[in-house]
Amino acid sequence: MCLEPPRRCQSGRARAGPSPRRAAVCAMLATMPTSSGVIDAIGGLLEPLLGTLERVGWVQRHLFPPLAGRLADELAPGAEAVAQPLRVLEKLEWPDDLRFMRDRLVEGARQTVEIVTAFVDSARSRDDPIGLYRALRHFARVQETLYPLAPALEPVSRWFLEPERRDDDALLGRLRDGALRDDEVRVGVLHAENEREARGGFSLYVPEHWDGRSAMPLVVALHGGHGHGRDFLWSWLREARSRSVLVLAPTSRDRTWSIMGGEDIDAERLQEMVASVAARYPVDRSRVLLTGMSDGATYALLCGLREGMPFTHLAPACGVLHPFLLVHGGLAHARGRPIYMIHGARDWMFPISVAHLAREALQAAGARLIYREIEDLSHTYPRDENPRILDWLVAENATA
Repeated sequence: MCLEPPRRCQSGRARAGPSPRRAAVCAMLATMPTSSGVIDAIGGLLEPLLGTLERVGWVQRHLFPPLAGRLADELAPGAEAVAQPLRVLEKLEWPDDLRFMRDRLVEGARQTVEIVTAFVDSARSRDDPIGLYRALRHFARVQETLYPLAPALEPVSRWFLEPERRDDDALLGRLRDGALRDDEVRVGVLHAENEREARGGFSLYVPEHWDGRSAMPLVVALHGGHGHGRDFLWSWLREARSRSVLVLAPTSRDRTWSIMGGEDIDAERLQEMVASVAARYPVDRSRVLLTGMSDGATYALLCGLREGMPFTHLAPACGVLHPFLLVHGGLAHARGRPIYMIHGARDWMFPISVAHLAREALQAAGARLIYREIEDLSHTYPRDENPRILDWLVAENATA
């Protein structure tokens, strides 16, 4: 396994002249009555904060409990790197107009320090592997805290793009203008009865730069067992924002999806959610992807291969082929269906052998299968596959 961490996050391309981070912040705050000290403090915090968050994402992608100590060593310096400029920022007097910004920055930075500290403590205790996953669960909540600052803070907006697109100033401008436009169209991150203590609701991302007319692909992303759509949305937002794709992240009605036998209480609700989104936004009905992680992947195949469902493409990650699909003609609707299947060679929950069985069954059923076996992937979501999945989804011959 390659354990080379990412370089320090580059929120934007290198620019000539001193203090590029200060220049980026100044550009956004030019019309506000802001002191030089506040501008410097914002810039001084954003660089280590966004860099540390980039590394948290890298650790989450490469998490494999036997390697937790090495991952913790890579992540540990981030706690003090963020804490020191955070202390500076907290001591400053802020204009009332910027209190919202100040509160979001402080909360996001504190959450980041807590993530790093909790992960490092769990890794070094060596007897709490579940604590590793528990610590990283809060990564989504940091992103939710910081995302409303994207229209005002250029480095934050760039961070919420695919790395290859962070230098696209035109895209950045369209996103900013779309987020700040004054009309009836609701864009950005939206929630429908999906507070974290609730079940059965959904979260939705509508690209801010949508032109109000063009049809968009829809990704329906199913969380893993005991997860929540409000968190899993952030596994897809960066790529969707870069490519103008709708993301619907439902929350299962029970603690996980309807894969344990008995009544399926989720399928009808998923249909209703897709219909609700399509009634408000133009969905490209030829590109409606159902994807998911772990239990969400298992249910993506079980539900997505049912007759009458609205999904045109399936992309399960780190799941299994439900036994129900192997009897009573359960794979009949796999014939000709585009399926992008991902599994990790290091998966400790669902060994790679179960993925091989699923691959063989889907191929025998006539599915148009792409199978990706990733050598360094354990039982965690492979976010770096998202660009490939979207390339596949929008390809001209994907539904041929």
